Amino acid sequence: MRRAGGAAEPRGLTRIVPQGMEDGMSQSPPAPRRGVFAGLLDRPILILTLTSAFWGGNVVAGKLAVGHIDPYTLTVLRWVGALAVVLPFALPALRRDRAQLKRHLPLLLFYGAIGYCTFNMLMYIAAHYTSAVNASIEQVAINIFVMLGNFALFRVRVRVLQLLGVVLTVIGVALTATHGDLAQIMQLNINAGDALVVLASLAYAAYSLTLRFRPQVGWLSFLVATCSGALLAAIVYQMTLGGGAAPLFADIAGISWQGWLIVLYVLTFPSVLAQMLYVRGVELIGANRASLFINLIPVFGTLGSVLIIGERLEGFHLVAGVLIVLGICLAEWSARRGTATAGLRTSPQSTS
Repeated sequence: MRRAGGAAEPRGLTRIVPQGMEDGMSQSPPAPRRGVFAGLLDRPILILTLTSAFWGGNVVAGKLAVGHIDPYTLTVLRWVGALAVVLPFALPALRRDRAQLKRHLPLLLFYGAIGYCTFNMLMYIAAHYTSAVNASIEQVAINIFVMLGNFALFRVRVRVLQLLGVVLTVIGVALTATHGDLAQIMQLNINAGDALVVLASLAYAAYSLTLRFRPQVGWLSFLVATCSGALLAAIVYQMTLGGGAAPLFADIAGISWQGWLIVLYVLTFPSVLAQMLYVRGVELIGANRASLFINLIPVFGTLGSVLIIGERLEGFHLVAGVLIVLGICLAEWSARRGTATAGLRTSPQSTS
């Protein structure tokens, strides 16, 4: 891509969302790229929908892993595998970005430890105590935490229609959590699995909020650094909470073929592809709007739970899915309308 002045823009996911442009649209839209894959990376709605689909599959994978692979072992293998997949392709980028990587290594490791490892480990443990449908639905908390954090830390305001969109998604969550009976909200007892999902959502919200400070490195360099942080955190969790090295190797030796298929899926789609696409989505439209697409995880997670695990699809699931999708569409329309209005106000024609 080239900027308006003709200078070449660095390759990769390097553009940072300016702090003053909280809803994520830059002053000039990115120029079209050549190639199918490059063009995909300029379509935020599509890539964020794919991201949620991959993460919805991760919820199902976590539920399927119960009885086949220990959650701590799965977390370690996931990031060992993801790093092994990315590293061979990233060597030229790492050499090019080595100065930036060295300067910002603590932040990059933090991204991996919190947004990648801690979030997913908590989700895998939660799968032992709550259903895959509930786990996928409750992740709507990520968007709520992001909006609250953006307002509290960066004074990012949310438009009325965006709030209405969030409310619709929350109603969809409530319908699923109460099996269609909203009166049960006053009587809900949150179990350990549900609490872990909320804690995981808080961790991922922290990751999303701090992406505004992401250093200018290519996406391959970014993935290697963050996957390294995730792997280091996974090893720490295994050594402190998972029983140490001996249980890890014993678990690896006893993994079933289904367990290895789960490892293969989670290291490829939720770990490498989804993380890359989510970072690009935040880069294009900002954390508030990008995190709202995470609310699609219940839709894909519920669909996967029904088709693969055999969990029962109820009418309230369908209603909840419609509300979630409608809420996202409404919030996105509001954000796009606000961006267009702001552009008109600052254009020469509007000020004449």
